[in-house]
Amino acid sequence: MEIKHGDFVISDDPSLINFDIVHELLSKTYWAQNRTKKTMKKSIENSLCFGVYKDGIQVGFARCVTDYAFMFWLGDVIIAEEYRSCGLGKALVGFITGHEKMAGLIGFLGTKDAHGLYEQFGFVMDARAMRKAP
Repeated sequence: MEIKHGDFVISDDPSLINFDIVHELLSKTYWAQNRTKKTMKKSIENSLCFGVYKDGIQVGFARCVTDYAFMFWLGDVIIAEEYRSCGLGKALVGFITGHEKMAGLIGFLGTKDAHGLYEQFGFVMDARAMRKAP
């Protein structure tokens, strides 16, 4: 499944994921900077992953850990710095929350600084984390 967002493509095709680019993007974040390459690779292999691409080059990433029955955990949402403020984060989260495999599932995530983005998609604060009811 994929959608277009201007000059960008957002896709759930795992064969398009460029691990080296994803590793580079995530290694600069406060939440994943201490993950080893081996851990990142395993987490990607065991998740439903989403990529954002411009001219075939990966510029964004996110992944969901899910049981496909009750819940999903949204994590590692990242857009390359030079492409931020283009609405890509919003388009990516919208693609994920509207994805057929996420339909009817409760969504969870943790964030230190992007509450406003996720609230646009129905996530609300609770005592421990943000969650999204189906």
